[in-house]
Amino acid sequence: MNKPLTVYKASAGSGKTFTLATEYIKLVVEDPQCYRNILAVTFTNKATEEMKMRILSQLYGIWKQLPDSEKYMQVICEKTGLSEALVSERAGIALDVARARCQLEGELGATALGQIYTFGPTFRAENSNTPRHLAEFWMIEPEVCFIDMEDLMDLEEDFIKYCVKWALDNCKDDLEFLNKMIDKGLIERLQSVIKEDFVRLPYTKGIEILQEAVKNGKKFEFPCNWGDDLASEHERYLVEEYFKKPVIMTNYPKAIKAFYMKIDEKKPIFNGKEMEETVQGTDVLFPAIGEIIGGSVREESYDKLINEIKSRDIPMKDMWWYLDTRKFGSCPHGGFGLGFERLILFVTGMQNIRDVIPFPRTPKTADF
Repeated sequence: MNKPLTVYKASAGSGKTFTLATEYIKLVVEDPQCYRNILAVTFTNKATEEMKMRILSQLYGIWKQLPDSEKYMQVICEKTGLSEALVSERAGIALDVARARCQLEGELGATALGQIYTFGPTFRAENSNTPRHLAEFWMIEPEVCFIDMEDLMDLEEDFIKYCVKWALDNCKDDLEFLNKMIDKGLIERLQSVIKEDFVRLPYTKGIEILQEAVKNGKKFEFPCNWGDDLASEHERYLVEEYFKKPVIMTNYPKAIKAFYMKIDEKKPIFNGKEMEETVQGTDVLFPAIGEIIGGSVREESYDKLINEIKSRDIPMKDMWWYLDTRKFGSCPHGGFGLGFERLILFVTGMQNIRDVIPFPRTPKTADF
């Protein structure tokens, strides 16, 4: 009779927010039954990798499958350069290096062609070493002329629902396997995204909800005052506990968002007090992973852009070409970026974003 498998106490790093890197793991096994369990886990992991790669392959060309995809022209943008790093660093925000440049160049494409999209690698400027972040990832970024914030949110919601439905329709066997072996609630969660209307929540109202939760005994690791950038725990509380459905958060304080976002005409009222200016930014928040899309209506006013660039100490020599797109007239436009690996993370039910990209590159780790 085989001995029962001994369950050892979890390590001190188990369940923590940050991921530790190690060069090797030494596994000491005395019971032969453990070897059989390890082989079973290895086989499951191999099968899981095959599932993930098939799903990734199916979703890779998803934009070209959209019903009106012929209206969008793909634009290839340059993805590297020192100026992008300076812009992101001096703007005082966690702005992705290549995404910043590509989005700005995408605006030129949209104002010339009406509506475009880009799809390519992106390099993150912030030093985030968590299960949700990579130093290099892929981003799908549409940019559309003559769009307001309501239209932008409609586009974001329709696109993410189309992606999830495509996966359910075309990767059924793989998703059933992952639902059985990895995440028992995976398919139910994917189906709920398609069925539910996303909540559209102004930032100020979100802060009110979070502060009310704290008053009622909810404990957060990070503060949630007006003006703070929301942490993952705040986003997940709103999505998973309060609304129990995806949320599109809007109208963030100007100070915590990028310089190119259109400023709201009215300042919000919080606790009876008029607060600082907000912008027409949108973040789509999903269960289990938090933010999956970030977008905004862009500022088309030349004078307002000049003021924002100066107030954030962004080098004017790096922005002259962008300002020229407004200097002689422009049009209302906006767009968003969807992190492709976060989409795969959500669709597959994985817990770590490094498991959904063949060669994960993270802060201080780029071996391949």
